[in-house]
Amino acid sequence: MTAAEPLRGPAPEGTPAPRPRGEHRYDIDLVRVLASVGVIVCHAAGELMKSVDRDPSGGGPVYWTALVGDALSRCAVPLFFAIAGWVVLSGAPPRDGGQVRRRLTRIVVPMAVWTAVYLLWEWVRDANAEPTRDLAWDALFGSVRPAFHLWYLYAYVPVVLLLSVVLLIRAGKRPWGAGAVLLGLALAPTLLGDLARLLDVERPPFAWQFGVYQIVYAVAGALLLSLPGAAVTGRGRRLLWLAGGLCAWGAVAVYEHRVHFPGPYASVVVALLAGTLLMALNRIRVPERFRPLLGRLAGVSFGAYLVHLLFLEALAPRVVSADAGWPGAVGGLVGLTVATVVLSFAAALLWTRLRLGRWLG
Repeated sequence: MTAAEPLRGPAPEGTPAPRPRGEHRYDIDLVRVLASVGVIVCHAAGELMKSVDRDPSGGGPVYWTALVGDALSRCAVPLFFAIAGWVVLSGAPPRDGGQVRRRLTRIVVPMAVWTAVYLLWEWVRDANAEPTRDLAWDALFGSVRPAFHLWYLYAYVPVVLLLSVVLLIRAGKRPWGAGAVLLGLALAPTLLGDLARLLDVERPPFAWQFGVYQIVYAVAGALLLSLPGAAVTGRGRRLLWLAGGLCAWGAVAVYEHRVHFPGPYASVVVALLAGTLLMALNRIRVPERFRPLLGRLAGVSFGAYLVHLLFLEALAPRVVSADAGWPGAVGGLVGLTVATVVLSFAAALLWTRLRLGRWLG
């Protein structure tokens, strides 16, 4: 207590204790790791679904296994946006424009490196549908070929930038640099389109953009993850949220089978799945003996996300078969997921130990 701080009486009974400064949220580490694994499940299920051409007549066990797996993992990307919103708005708000620049640099640099790696990988395998040089040029504007999973980062960067600029302005700061970049992203699609017409050249679509649903997931995530412990703790409440999550999981599966596969992230059923699971895990207590490992895995989850597609696409042809029965279909999804998760996190842990995280994520 400083000399200028007034004396305070005891807090009224039932008032939640303030979050200690610097407290580490292991529950958010858990959500981050599960979301990373969820992305891998989603893409593994996609390999199964691709083998039957998204049609149960191509292989019923494989189709239904892929549908159930994809439905469960649909919440992974919304959870990533929710975590991003909590970090910017509550967990670690930016102090100035320099911190925003450093935060985004830690995203953009590995993103650029892995874009080059995937382009090179496809070139070595002679799998690029277009000249590698053209694909590399397109990637500057937001193309996700051949690293289709990186689409999320083309939206993540502007979302974080927008929230950070608003927060800094609200705090009385003047983030001119970050604001100029944000303005540039807003004007770029029209400007590039006009230049392309004037010069009579083609240009790739500009994908450094976000959708309204992504902003909403970020803000809602900050709101839910900032709830005091008294509002979310309790075994009975968690069981209710888990029950709601199971119902939402089923609803997503029905939606994907009857309406559209894959389910849009902006659909009501996906939002319900993400929200119920987030509330079920919010403020959950992680036993101390698991915290060091969980912290390390959370720290490399971004790197695992970046690299996993290399392992997944290399393993899938050896594991996935449209003719598989129920044991083969379920075993194929589980085996492909587990192998990819282990290899991806192990690789990320390795290069982090080698101090290459700045470049590889």
